[in-house]
Amino acid sequence: MNRRTVRDLRRANRTAVLQRLYFDGPLSRFELGPVTGLSSGSVSNVVADLVADGLLEEAGSVDSDGGRPRTLLRVAPGSGHMIGVDVGETRVRVELFDLTLTELARAERPLTQRGYDVDAIVGHIRDGITEVLAGAAVEPEALLGVGIGVPGIVAYTPESGAVVHGQTIGWDAVPLEALLRTGSPLPGSVRYFIDNGAKTLGQAEMWFGGGRGARSAVVVLFGSGVGACLVTPEVEHGRAVEWGHLTVRVRGRRCRCGALGCLEAYAGAESLLERWREAGGRPPEGTDEETALSAMLTAAHPADGAHGDPVALAVLEETAEYLGAGLSDLINLFQPERIIVGGWAGLQLGDRFLPSVRRHATAYALRYPAGKVTVDLGRLGPDAVTVGAAILPLADFFARGGRRPEPAPEGPAPAWRTALEERAPH
Repeated sequence: MNRRTVRDLRRANRTAVLQRLYFDGPLSRFELGPVTGLSSGSVSNVVADLVADGLLEEAGSVDSDGGRPRTLLRVAPGSGHMIGVDVGETRVRVELFDLTLTELARAERPLTQRGYDVDAIVGHIRDGITEVLAGAAVEPEALLGVGIGVPGIVAYTPESGAVVHGQTIGWDAVPLEALLRTGSPLPGSVRYFIDNGAKTLGQAEMWFGGGRGARSAVVVLFGSGVGACLVTPEVEHGRAVEWGHLTVRVRGRRCRCGALGCLEAYAGAESLLERWREAGGRPPEGTDEETALSAMLTAAHPADGAHGDPVALAVLEETAEYLGAGLSDLINLFQPERIIVGGWAGLQLGDRFLPSVRRHATAYALRYPAGKVTVDLGRLGPDAVTVGAAILPLADFFARGGRRPEPAPEGPAPAWRTALEERAPH
């Protein structure tokens, strides 16, 4: 039985107006009726309510047919703030956004010898939050929430909230949410939203990037390792897929997860650089992976047009084939409309690398699904994970009809996950 209350209906109406203005605004009250399915009276009431809450503002006017000009409305950028955090492979990046996802401040902490030491990561996140709030002069109470993208599988328990199982980084059931809550620089009313980094990347690309408008897509995170986010009509909110740990060679190279022959052991940037070294290449010493990969690309494709290093070229081509073969599995299994390649390594290798990946993906996949898929680079750049992480509290805000979040409950609240399942309008 449908037990929706008047309060539920009002919240749904507020959500409909907010989301439509967010993605398609500015719009007039007259235009909001057809696109939201609400009556003109309901639109007027909802708009008045949202304006009174400071969530909407006027954005000029347009001429109407024979009548007075119609006032355009848009979401007020300063009416809310979110923080997005990317616990990446070379650094922890923290960014503060306004409600329209315009970046206001950022902080970065490189990962050094301590790597993924839990206490170090928690400290980096706390310090980064404090730094960006101070840098933009934003009060902690103004936050709608903090979204965090992490490597690994995220599970939820009533006792600890978000718990991270990151086998490749040595995290075994790390209660990250509870650790962040202890000594947090934020008040208890500000919630943490923690999810897999490939999924937050996928959410960003589906809402604002290369996946916008697609019914089905796979967004690939190609960095030190590889991961993916699958979005289909049946899984509209996106699901993190441990794609990097598909077996591509029986009794093959040992992956950092401990197993043999994983795709990540051949296609991840970490293994790519290691194979270059084993083949006689000379990655620069004492640098991070991003710098080393840049040096490898320069060796393979010198800027002066000279012949490239054949060893670097051979390793890159082999990596392209492994990635293409891995993508063919995704094509055959899920038959997506689009595959979008992101992550710092994917963006570095970029257009020069992508045609070879496409060719191998098509060669290894079944002809029918391969003929219907496009393979392109992500459009949001290296900040896509932090943008996607910030979307988590934003989606929760939409799900509440633009109401401020309530204090964190004892167990994990599903509102933000429900909002992602309903997916933003394209």
